[in-house]
Amino acid sequence: MSLRRHCPLLLFAWVAAAFFALRLAAQQPAPAASGARILLLPRRIVSGERATLAVLDVDGRLTPGVTVNFSNGDRLKTDATGRALFVAPLHPGVIFGSIEGRPGRVATTILSPSEDASASIEVSSAPRVASLTDRFEIFGKVFCGDADSNQVTIAGQPAIVLASSPASLIVLPPQDLHPGGAAVEISCAKRQSPSFSVTFVALDLEADASPLKPGEHRALTVRVRGTTAKIAFEARNLAPEIAELMGGNPVRASSSGGAENIGRFEVVGRKNGSFLISIRLAPYLARPAP
Repeated sequence: MSLRRHCPLLLFAWVAAAFFALRLAAQQPAPAASGARILLLPRRIVSGERATLAVLDVDGRLTPGVTVNFSNGDRLKTDATGRALFVAPLHPGVIFGSIEGRPGRVATTILSPSEDASASIEVSSAPRVASLTDRFEIFGKVFCGDADSNQVTIAGQPAIVLASSPASLIVLPPQDLHPGGAAVEISCAKRQSPSFSVTFVALDLEADASPLKPGEHRALTVRVRGTTAKIAFEARNLAPEIAELMGGNPVRASSSGGAENIGRFEVVGRKNGSFLISIRLAPYLARPAP
């Protein structure tokens, strides 16, 4: 399985709109392992139980043949799907995973089996609002550690489980989902969770596409479709040598709410070149509502 569709909004100096990668792309050749950039590791795993991680490249494609190192000395490599199935260490605590040859590491907490005990699937926390084009994480009990053994539907359409453990799922929404509220259901091993609701929003990026000059201020507008509530965003500057993101890096802002419902960021040019800003929803998890 080869998947491709992107998550956060990305803005280049010469592109006025956001583009999304992580689209279905079975017809395309697998990306090179050298391009691996993002490790998707469930933030909670269960001692002695199976879990699935995934690795994405800079364009958001699942990437095979990538070596992942753990702080306890374990090593594994992603398979042809860009994912890897492993067994969690036996001792509860925190371990870290990292892509070999890349900076940064991702933490996961090892839970004891008693902390995941349940006769049925329980969802303890999920996002109240999620992006139509971004992955999101769900926490709970007795999910399937093998990602493909979980069936997640959103508004009746199958979603993609990128990574999983008995206590956590990382899910990508269906490609044809529309903005607004949608029912989410999870099942695995003949167990099914109660349905809960998530509001899915579309984020449209509006900006001047002309070249950015040193010292020039440029406004970036994010328009929200799918809710009139105020939404929190996080913007991250991926090319700080080219442009400065006003307010820090990363910087958070909220949309206005209401019918127009827009949020704004500002960049200032430092030198000629292509700037790159990633904008995604600020994470917020809560107990799911019907």
